[in-house]
Amino acid sequence: MRTEPKRFRELESAIDDVVASYTGKLEIDNLESSALPNKRAVIDAIEHVKHGMLMGFYSTRTLTKDNLRQGLAEHLYAAHCVLVEQIERALTYDHWMGRTDRLLPAGSGEEVVLALFRDLPELRRLVNADVRAAYVGDPAAKNVEEIVFSYPALEALIAYRIANRLCRAGVPMIPRIITEHAHSRTGIDINPGAQIGERLFIDHGTGVVVGETTVIGNDVKLYQGVTLGALSVPNREEKGKRHPTLEDGVTIYAGATILGGETVIGAGSVIGGNVWLTKSVPAGSRVFGRARGPDDDAPPTPP
Repeated sequence: MRTEPKRFRELESAIDDVVASYTGKLEIDNLESSALPNKRAVIDAIEHVKHGMLMGFYSTRTLTKDNLRQGLAEHLYAAHCVLVEQIERALTYDHWMGRTDRLLPAGSGEEVVLALFRDLPELRRLVNADVRAAYVGDPAAKNVEEIVFSYPALEALIAYRIANRLCRAGVPMIPRIITEHAHSRTGIDINPGAQIGERLFIDHGTGVVVGETTVIGNDVKLYQGVTLGALSVPNREEKGKRHPTLEDGVTIYAGATILGGETVIGAGSVIGGNVWLTKSVPAGSRVFGRARGPDDDAPPTPP
């Protein structure tokens, strides 16, 4: 009788040990994979939606007014089927787990996806405005095509604007899957719950963090390493604003950290690199070279 090599016996023993570790005592022991949304399916579906938003940049064939609708239909039908299923999974699983604070009942996936698709013309307008803001704000940008093809901020913003629509509709899990996938690809972490206005320009982008309750107005510029975060970690049950507000026309330079739900950066203000802010500043402020916190009563540099 042939004896199994020692390495196979050890491998089988290791597998048995891993199986035994699934006792149900760990939060990650979940075996309901058939009920959970599928991350890869969600990402693939969002790629189809992105194709629909930017057909001329993604299409591998010549597009005309005569075949545009057909090309769009191919992508949106493919995205529709997958997204409806994945949203239904997320909603059903949420109810099954007893998470009753969601806005939508199970069975709403079709309605959510159709609402998203009806919003695509508006989303395309917002993305176009983001592209224009990047072109105006970055003299290194040679043309719009370069921005669409190569700027990580645009990829992160497209993902955010899609995910934000789903988040506002009350869809669990899936919005975060979308934005965290973009985060892994771009280094830009935008929570889908943030409120972001028009013409946001994120230059370079690596290390930018935008927290869940952040509010960003129109024509704002963020540079690499900017953090818009919470001042502390509250009890999960406490609902409230934890992240700062940036009013219209604010510029935040590289490495700056702005924290706190009550922190408001007034319109047109400029916050310098590596500044640490936990206190509001009025419109038109210029803050450079030192931190400002709750105990700092010195006024910011006037414009």
